[in-house]
Amino acid sequence: MAILITGHKGFIGQNMMAAFPDAIGYEWGDGDICLDGVTAVIHLGAISSTTCNDWSLLKRQNVDFSKQLLDACAERKIHFQFASSASVYGVDAQSFCEDDTVRPANLYAKSKRAVEEYILGKDWLMPVQAFRYFNVHGKYEDHKDQPSPHSLFARQAKQSGVITLFEKSQEYKRDFIPVDNVVNIHKKFLQKSESGIFNVGSGKATSFHDVAHSIASSTGAMVKEVPMPNNMTKTYQKFTKADMVKTNSILASGD
Repeated sequence: MAILITGHKGFIGQNMMAAFPDAIGYEWGDGDICLDGVTAVIHLGAISSTTCNDWSLLKRQNVDFSKQLLDACAERKIHFQFASSASVYGVDAQSFCEDDTVRPANLYAKSKRAVEEYILGKDWLMPVQAFRYFNVHGKYEDHKDQPSPHSLFARQAKQSGVITLFEKSQEYKRDFIPVDNVVNIHKKFLQKSESGIFNVGSGKATSFHDVAHSIASSTGAMVKEVPMPNNMTKTYQKFTKADMVKTNSILASGD
């Protein structure tokens, strides 16, 4: 199976390349994509900043390019996997089922939802699978501008011995999933013929407070609480917990 992985130099991309050592890597700006001999595309590449306010840029790279790549795959009936995001559910969501109403809270989430809608709007002749990532953490994450709390707190503990935590962080709970689990779900879905949108999470919600204090306990670091910046309060997700029923049912199927 010849696999093309876009965004292969990113956090999840590097882990995906390690899992598929013979895969072909592609980054934005590399030129035209050659799909000759490719049997599956794992499309991870995107502007991933949730604070990007340049819609023209997001539309060009996250939306238009994704649609063009999907259309090219459709012409050749190439299995297509797309990295979406749980951010499409919105800031105040309490239920996280794939069929729930979504309310993207920022332009990044809007760009991911636009591709989802394109996927849902057509009948494809090959598997087309969009994965809504929850809070992924793990190896190769250190370079990210917006790393997971696991990586950020571990970095702070190592560098300064002080973990900085927003006040009331015991109230902020997210679904954290190790990147190895994400990669394994992709691999298993490459053997599945079902198309659609699928959650990729742990199905559990853990508070930032618990993550910080767990790392502090293992490293001897202190935890310092600080106020959340005013510009973050309106768009900060307080709770995520993936409904994994649909995803797990596909993984358990004999297809």
